Amino acid sequence: MNLTKSLYKKFGLGLAVVMGSAMMLGACGDNTATPVPAATTAAATTAAVATTASGATGAKADLSAAKGCKNVAILLPETDSSFRWEALDRPLLQQEIAAAIPGATIQYSNASNNADTQQNQAEAALTKGACILVVGAKDGDKASAIVQKAKAAKVPVIAYDRLIQDNDLAYYVSFDNVKVGELQGQWLADQYKAGNYGLKKGAKLAMINGGQTDNNALLFRQGALNKLKPLVDSGDLTLVYDQYTPDWDNAKAQTLMEGVLTAQKNDLQIAYVANDGMANTVIAALRAQKLNGKVPVTGQDASDDGIKNIITGDQGMTVYKAIPLEAKATGQLVAALAAGTDPGSIINGKTKTKGGVDVPSVLAVPVTVTKDNIVSTVFKDGFVKKENACKGLPAGTGGIC
Repeated sequence: MNLTKSLYKKFGLGLAVVMGSAMMLGACGDNTATPVPAATTAAATTAAVATTASGATGAKADLSAAKGCKNVAILLPETDSSFRWEALDRPLLQQEIAAAIPGATIQYSNASNNADTQQNQAEAALTKGACILVVGAKDGDKASAIVQKAKAAKVPVIAYDRLIQDNDLAYYVSFDNVKVGELQGQWLADQYKAGNYGLKKGAKLAMINGGQTDNNALLFRQGALNKLKPLVDSGDLTLVYDQYTPDWDNAKAQTLMEGVLTAQKNDLQIAYVANDGMANTVIAALRAQKLNGKVPVTGQDASDDGIKNIITGDQGMTVYKAIPLEAKATGQLVAALAAGTDPGSIINGKTKTKGGVDVPSVLAVPVTVTKDNIVSTVFKDGFVKKENACKGLPAGTGGIC
C-alpha cells in the first residue's frame, strides 16, 4: 500500500526507532486513567513515568494455541464516529497480518458500535478456528468477556488501539493517549497565553470528550486537564462544561455544543473537542451562531475534514497518529506469537489494567498538526491528500490550497 510505504520512507529507520523515541520523550508507560465524574473539575490522575517492559506477556496470558497459528481474527469497534476504522485500520491490519503469517486465514468483523455484537463476533471467530485475536474494543470493560472466552481456548488477545480491562490480555498496541490529550490541552493553553482569538482572563471553556466506555477517551481528557487545569485553578480559564459524548457520536456532540451555547447565551471562548468527527459537528453548531473561526476548536485523527477545517480556520489543530505504525506493530506481535518467539525491542512500555496487571505495550508518539505544518506532516507523508483536504475550497484558501 502506497500509504504505508510513504510513511515508512518518512520515518526512515522504522518502528524500533519511532516507537522507542516515545521513551526518550518520557511519553510512554502507565497509560491508564482512573475514571472520574464527567462534570467535575478535579485534577486528572497523573500519568506514570515511562518504564521499559520486557517482551513477556501479561501476568496470566496463555499463548499455547498461538504457536503455529494460521487463523487470525480482527475485530474492530464501529464505523460511525471516525473514518479510520474501515478506511485505514482494516486494510492495514489485513495487509500486515498477511505479511506476518503468509497463507493465513484472516477473519474480519466490525461491531457497528455494539459491545454485545462484538462479543458474539469473537465467539464466532473462535468457533471458526481463530488462534489469535486482535480486538479494537467497542467497550473496554465488556470486552473482558472476549479475553476470558479466548483464554478458555488458550488463545491470546492483542488489544488494538483501545485498552481492554482484563488481566489476561497478552499485548496492547496504541498511541500514548495521555500525550494526545496533552497536545490538545497545550495548544489551547498556548492560545490563551498568546492572547490569540482575543482570549482574556476568565475565558469560558467547554470540554466535549469522547465516549466514556472507551478507555482512550478517559486518557485524552486526563492529558488535556494536565495542561488546562492549572489555568482553570488560577481563574485564567473558566470551565463551564465537561461531558463525555456517548459512543463518540458526532450528532450528539453537536447537540451538546448547542446546549452549551444556549446555556451560556453564546458567551463561549474555547472548545476542547476530542476528535475531528465531533469537531466538525461542533463547528456546525458554532457556525449557526456565527462563532466559527472565533472560538478555537481542537481535534484528533488528522482526518480529511479535520485538515480542511484547519485550512479554513474553523479548527485550530488536530493530532496526527500514524496508524500504519500501529498496524505494523500489531503484525509484528502476531508474527512473534505464531512463531513462539519473544517480540523483543518492539515492546517499549507497559499499561496497567484496573486489576493492577502491567500489560506489555507498543505505544507510538502522536504529533500536533496546525496550519503551520500541514504540508510538512500529513501531506508529505501521504496520510491526507491535498486534493481531498482542499476539495471545494477556493484556490489559495489558508495559503495552502
